[in-house]
Amino acid sequence: MDINLWNQLLGGFATAATPVNLLWALAGCMLGTAIGVLPGLGPAVTVAMLLPITGQVEATASMIFFAGIYYGAMYGGSTTSILLNTPGETGTMVTALEGFKMAKHGRAGAALATSAIGSFVAGSIATVLVTLFAPVLAEFAVKLGPPEYFCLMLLAFTTVSAVLGGSTLRGLTSLFVGLALGLVGMDQISAQVRWTGGVMEFMDGIEVVLVAVGLFAVSEALYNALYEGRSRAELNCMTSTHMTRPEWKRSWPAWLRGTALGFPFGCIPAGGSEIPTFLSYATEKKLAEPEHKKEFGTTGAIEGVAGPEAANNSAVTATLVPLLTLGIPTSVTAAILLSALQNYGIQAGPQLFTTSSDLVWALIASLYIGNVMLLVLNLPLVGLWVKLLKIPKAPLYAGILIFATVGVYGMRQSSFDLWLMLALGLVGVVMRRYDFPTAPVIVGLILGPLAEAQMRNALSIGEGSWTVFLNRPMSLALLIVIALVLITPRLLAWHRRS
Repeated sequence: MDINLWNQLLGGFATAATPVNLLWALAGCMLGTAIGVLPGLGPAVTVAMLLPITGQVEATASMIFFAGIYYGAMYGGSTTSILLNTPGETGTMVTALEGFKMAKHGRAGAALATSAIGSFVAGSIATVLVTLFAPVLAEFAVKLGPPEYFCLMLLAFTTVSAVLGGSTLRGLTSLFVGLALGLVGMDQISAQVRWTGGVMEFMDGIEVVLVAVGLFAVSEALYNALYEGRSRAELNCMTSTHMTRPEWKRSWPAWLRGTALGFPFGCIPAGGSEIPTFLSYATEKKLAEPEHKKEFGTTGAIEGVAGPEAANNSAVTATLVPLLTLGIPTSVTAAILLSALQNYGIQAGPQLFTTSSDLVWALIASLYIGNVMLLVLNLPLVGLWVKLLKIPKAPLYAGILIFATVGVYGMRQSSFDLWLMLALGLVGVVMRRYDFPTAPVIVGLILGPLAEAQMRNALSIGEGSWTVFLNRPMSLALLIVIALVLITPRLLAWHRRS
């Protein structure tokens, strides 16, 4: 590490470790963890609500506080995803796929532990990378254009649809349902209203968290009431709150792979934590040992929790790279953090490391401190959280429905949203009954509008010609990878039959 960089980081620790700033970091971590548990609230809404404190609190302290809320929410969101199949944040939806199945089969403690430790490992490594390579990575990210972004999203579509569920056709069907839902509302480019059916509530589109809560939490409660009401309560048993040696052995490579996938996506303006978490899940399922692969979608595979959770936290930490070095926010929360900086008259960008060096390095140092705080806060609570599973099924699922209702209604105070959530819950029951994976619906909904905008921008660059995707080396390489993802499994299957 460069000696100047080392001195600046030590200066940042000296600022962040003052009693007042440590208290703000702790308050942010605790509040963020609580917010992550509640579906619909989220760090962006909370930071937006608390923006007025910028007029009362010193700049460094408030940015440390807001950053604590931001990454604390990622830790908290995994708790309800694993225990109740209710993702608090879009980034923790993939955690629910395997984490909830592990919880139902007595392994909630291991799922929560690998989630907390994976978040710590990924957050710490990503913070080191932010410290060392922020300007370099941001400079590379700027060189990516609409064709590359569109191909990245196309890769996410094909990978997720091919890997989730037992059938690629069913996966693609679910994906197109999500893409259709993503088209509802006002077109981002032309401002034309589409697919609203004259319903005013659809003008702003369909909230991702609403769809996630409907398809995951509400459908889980309804499915259990309809089809598993008489099943034995032993599904809610609990064996241990610690990870075994084999689980440690299976988790650490997944943590490292998830971190490596998440960080680049956090750096690019069309990134976010959704793409790397789904890609991480697909990667872990592909690389799993044959005896472990059968746990995916059945009893729950620990790699399917460890990898996506690491990818999520790595991507969240990496959003600071373009925010601080270029002034480009890559998430809603990052955009609000940018407005908080502007409230202090601080302009994010290449000059920030010179003009507000003390604030930047204190903020980076607070990430190291916050990660340790969150690990200390979350690991001892694993045993407490797991006790939720001892609640009998009927009140537990009634509580989930109340929890989901409060969270969704709190987003826009709209009764229409509640009816839509219930309808999506019923759709989720049908999909589960006929083995259609629900995760591709969420992928299509989140990335569909973004992919459409990037595709139209790319075609504008190419003056209407589709060859623009073949003329650029990065987008061409991504298209080749997409073709391999779709063709290779079929060639291998044909080879085995012959």
